[in-house]
Amino acid sequence: MPPNYQHVQTDTIELLAPGDDLEDPNKRRRHSRASSTSSFLHFKTLQQKIEEDSLIALKGNQLASQALPSLLICVIGLVVAGWMMDIYQHWEVFSKVSELFILVPVLLNLKGNLEMNLAARFSTSANMGDLDHPHTRNALVWGNLALIQVQALISGSIAGIFSVLLGILMKPTATVTVSECLLVIVSSMVAAVVSSFVLGIFMCLLIMLSRKMKVDPDNIACPMASSLGDVVTLGILAGCAHFLLVNIDTHLSAFLLLVMFASIPLFAFFVWKNPHVKNLLFSGWTPIMIAMLISSGAGLVLERYVEQFKGLAMLTPILCGLAGNLGSIYASRISTCLHRGVQEQFKIVERTLLLMNIPVQILFLMITYILDIGHLDFTFAFAISYLIVSMLCTNIALKMGKSMSLTFWKYKYDPDNYVLPYLTAIIDVICTSLLVVSFSWLNANGYTSLHE
Repeated sequence: MPPNYQHVQTDTIELLAPGDDLEDPNKRRRHSRASSTSSFLHFKTLQQKIEEDSLIALKGNQLASQALPSLLICVIGLVVAGWMMDIYQHWEVFSKVSELFILVPVLLNLKGNLEMNLAARFSTSANMGDLDHPHTRNALVWGNLALIQVQALISGSIAGIFSVLLGILMKPTATVTVSECLLVIVSSMVAAVVSSFVLGIFMCLLIMLSRKMKVDPDNIACPMASSLGDVVTLGILAGCAHFLLVNIDTHLSAFLLLVMFASIPLFAFFVWKNPHVKNLLFSGWTPIMIAMLISSGAGLVLERYVEQFKGLAMLTPILCGLAGNLGSIYASRISTCLHRGVQEQFKIVERTLLLMNIPVQILFLMITYILDIGHLDFTFAFAISYLIVSMLCTNIALKMGKSMSLTFWKYKYDPDNYVLPYLTAIIDVICTSLLVVSFSWLNANGYTSLHE
């Protein structure tokens, strides 16, 4: 059942700084006039306009100063994840069990959605003051950690089974043994569970620290969860798969599979006993599963064109990741506003997030050019084309984050649990498709040579 939240007016919502109290409606000063039948218009003085503009500029600067470092860390994380994958693809386990290549994007998408949902939920709790009380804080931390274990175990098994089936459908003539199938499924579940536990603790500590330091966790939590999640999950997946391949002739994979499936009811019991997260045990699964199917569309586009264009495999994660994270920050902020019943400055937040995309992408292009990453035919036309696509994708992500958050809230669904999976999955498809179109246009008009 969806949560029974009260609908609030959402035309203009303003996010208060952490620690601010909502204005007491009984104490609001109202203008009154006696014995007068004339009507008049109240005009703002020049000083009031200056103060209002200064406050808006201050909020934009605060958002930029808090979110920009996390976005830079996000880009670094995405680059590191790509570098790790470039190394792991030559490992023996990836050569022998090709289904692992199918598993990587599916698992990272599922895991990313779980961690970003956790970050969004916990950020909302922090901004509502729920973490200020030790009893409530402890219940929320342990309840969310148990919940993400249940979600990770189920999602990891689904990702593993989906990858095995997709591998069989794509290569029907190839021989796939039971041991290899178990290796893929168990590696997926172990990577999901361990990384969820590590990142869950990290995100809870980060958000609580942000609350104490008067930093809005909505501005930093989602990008950090996304970037660190990819690196940690990918490292654990490769290590676990290699270890299981060494012991493939034993019953280790089957034993681990039974243990992990048996632990699902145990973690589910702890979640069921926790009133703060009990309702999330059965809700929120639909967007996660549908997002996995949508993201597979981006994978199909990438698989078709990755061998035709140089640098496509390297640029796609950065483009998708940055646009998705900026949209996630916006959606997370709006969700917090809706829960608190306060107002958000839509225009200034959208403008700030959109402009923040420019320096981060320029920095990435400079690093790409200097280090010759991806062996691109780096021309001025290519750089301008990439920046235009990046700004277009970011603008689409921001508009989608706003409209989806307000729509889900209108129909009494918590945006923290429903918006981010759909948003990131759809943005993956849009970014990948637009990047392929721009590459094709550049090649067709002779502005650069990007063919392999």
